[in-house]
Amino acid sequence: MENTARKGIVSFDMDMTLLNHADWRIPDSAMQALKCLRERYYIVIATGRDMDAKYSAGLTELVRPDAVIHLNGTKVTLGDELIYEHRMDQGLVERLLRFTQGKDFAMGISVGAEDYYMNPEYVTRHDMIRWQRSDRCFRDPWKLLGMPVRTMAYIGKEPGAKSVEAAFPQVRLPMFSNGEGADVVENCASKAEGLKRLSEYLGVPLSQTVAFGDSMNDYEILRIAGIGVAMGNGREELKQAADYVTDRIDEDGVWNACVHLGLIEGSR
Repeated sequence: MENTARKGIVSFDMDMTLLNHADWRIPDSAMQALKCLRERYYIVIATGRDMDAKYSAGLTELVRPDAVIHLNGTKVTLGDELIYEHRMDQGLVERLLRFTQGKDFAMGISVGAEDYYMNPEYVTRHDMIRWQRSDRCFRDPWKLLGMPVRTMAYIGKEPGAKSVEAAFPQVRLPMFSNGEGADVVENCASKAEGLKRLSEYLGVPLSQTVAFGDSMNDYEILRIAGIGVAMGNGREELKQAADYVTDRIDEDGVWNACVHLGLIEGSR
């Protein structure tokens, strides 16, 4: 597919870049920025989520992206078309689950309305702190060995994540901006690799891409994009890697960056 009408790609992380966890809304200013960008740029969501899953479907409908880099680049879709997919080796999944047994953190995935986690009590604890409720439907995590797994989720503090990385050099656990969890991603996968594949597919040079993010799973994509934008609420390590640091999500960070970079006009 050749790019004949649009000037480039603007990609956004979802959680705490577009979606504010304080009220679980996308700020009005960010929605206005998306509206202004839409005719001139491809709008892409680049996230650790599977945006086709139950809990993200409404967000996809709200943002209406042209393409999605799901699950840290292990699944890339353009509209309804799957253009790339990578799955974890089941032997690695088994070793990760065995390592997690008895530790003070959880690891697993959610599939539809069901949750497959080792040490699920840490997921429940996290939910209660975050939402003051937990309505998970936990299933036997060993069933993951017969299911397709692209990435996994880690729920816990940074020291536990470091222990996983030390035991499994083939994976990395980039921490979320709140320091309460991470994605478990193979080293061969990243949002950056997803952006490369999408750019090539659309015929858009990487120099004509802009990437927004707040967490360490955004590190690589901010580095390879033509312009990498870190949110003001993002991790300090990410800010150091960015070309531009914008305001916080609750201070119109997306809108202000788009205006500053000349992607959209300055009045709303």
